Amino acid sequence: MTGIRRWDVLLAVAAGGALGSLARYGLGAALPSPAGVATLLGNVAGCLALGALMAVLTRQAPQPRLLRPFLGVGVLGGFTTFSTYVLDALSTAYDGHLVTAFAYAAGSVLASLLAVVAGIAGVRRLLDPPRSPA
Repeated sequence: MTGIRRWDVLLAVAAGGALGSLARYGLGAALPSPAGVATLLGNVAGCLALGALMAVLTRQAPQPRLLRPFLGVGVLGGFTTFSTYVLDALSTAYDGHLVTAFAYAAGSVLASLLAVVAGIAGVRRLLDPPRSPA
């Protein structure tokens, strides 16, 4: 039975990854801009969505079994990309713009981390009713 359960998770990740990768390609095609802009926007948006998703899923009991692998690992994993981020930073550095490359590399990580926190905090704010003073 565990072998069957693993295959459905793998298929959920693969299907989500295909959709996320297509969305990422569409973002790059829709925003033909200097190197790194579409990658930065995609990574930050994906991190915001991942934070929001995790905040929602941690409140679900029980969690839908394939939702996290499909959306979190698949769709958002395919949409965000560390490899392109690194390639963009290296290309900028090789072009002689070391300060810009470093700012892009550090800023991308910081912005992505802040986006995850914002996604979690935003969902918690929406889902938690305001507490009245006692």
